Amino acid sequence: MKVRFAPSPTGYIHAGNCRTALVNWLLARKNGGTFLLRLDDTDVERSEDKYVQALLRDWAWLGLDYDEYKKQSDRMDLYQAAVEKLKTEGRLYACYETPEELEYKRKLRLKQGLPPLYDREALHLTEEKKAQYEKEGRKPHWRFLLKDTPIIWDDIVRGPTHFEGSNLSDPILVRESGTFVYILASVVDDIDLKITHIIRGEDHVSNTAIQLQLIEALGADPKSFQFAHLALLAGEHGEALGKSLGSLGIQDLRDQGIIPMAICSLLGKIGTSDAIHPYTKMQDLIESFDLGHFGRATAKFSLTQLGQINKKILQEMSFEDIKKFSPVPEMTESFWTTVQHNIESLNDIKTWWETCHQKGDGHVAPEDRAFIQDALDLLPAGPWIENPWDGWINTLKDQTQRKGKSLFMPLRLALTGQEHGPELKVIFHLLGYDLVKDKLHQGLN
Repeated sequence: MKVRFAPSPTGYIHAGNCRTALVNWLLARKNGGTFLLRLDDTDVERSEDKYVQALLRDWAWLGLDYDEYKKQSDRMDLYQAAVEKLKTEGRLYACYETPEELEYKRKLRLKQGLPPLYDREALHLTEEKKAQYEKEGRKPHWRFLLKDTPIIWDDIVRGPTHFEGSNLSDPILVRESGTFVYILASVVDDIDLKITHIIRGEDHVSNTAIQLQLIEALGADPKSFQFAHLALLAGEHGEALGKSLGSLGIQDLRDQGIIPMAICSLLGKIGTSDAIHPYTKMQDLIESFDLGHFGRATAKFSLTQLGQINKKILQEMSFEDIKKFSPVPEMTESFWTTVQHNIESLNDIKTWWETCHQKGDGHVAPEDRAFIQDALDLLPAGPWIENPWDGWINTLKDQTQRKGKSLFMPLRLALTGQEHGPELKVIFHLLGYDLVKDKLHQGLN
């Protein structure tokens, strides 16, 4: 088994293509196969090195690896050889229409109630007409001549899938600029690099129909490939993934404090019949993976659900596992065990670290000023070796006659600035005498 993930370095990796990548990777790792990371960078004008570097950085951060790495920009000779073979066999023909002429033809066919297929007018051009176009400065684009025959394959997700070649438009394989289109380069690579399974979004189904004929035209066996087309992602209510969510990059999720395993736990399971589980170990996710469990129903991606998974994973992680992701390099194990069950994102670690290590940031309501002054006056002298909380809070309770929320909430707000958080007794000792005294004093001021 050999699979591939083939992103174009024309933008940052987002939730949609990350899911495709992960499914391919999980399939390879589950079955002892080979995973190829291939950059489809034939679009020279739009491909940028910053996107390549971002892809590799995000890939490593997600905890994924690859067995082979290729760049299409290094393989142009192979694509040119394929073009020459197709020309020789009469399967690639030159077309000279301008974009404006093609758009006019498309609109005319639609107006006539016909599908917007290319009319193959270029097949009937004489050599004289071609020469005239060349003299006018026109450069040809090259189309692949499809056979008007049925195209059938058994899709792993969609089941038996059928297209009629006569209902498809001859695709452009080479642009006027001489650059190669994705459909050609991808097929040449899949054949040459011996890919066995092609897993991608269902928006590529019609591409697959075309590519099966192209595979055969290039002398390979279409039956040597297995295809799986995954249902596309939608929002949690079934809405289309628009700019606000569909383009949400892995770096954006990282900035929000999401842990890699939360992303993998969700994207590895949505769209399947499996329950979505907060996996803390990649090996567990690999062992549970089954491509046959993916269905055709729209897969729903929920940021809310991602946040819940993130919270569960973080609250189960050991100090050894979390410290490599912590935004606070100096974080200690005692601090982590204190705040762990109040952490929902990695960003919360920094927030609580600053709360426990910086002066001031709490507040005191006017009606609690006298109470906080009493708390300050009764504060045991430091430094503290043992935690003096029990004696201090009992004395404060007896002197002020406060109890429950009226006793603890003003202290929590003065010491942390938060209404919720770790047990106040633990935070009190973690802060230490100097910080507790300073925070109570600053709260009064």
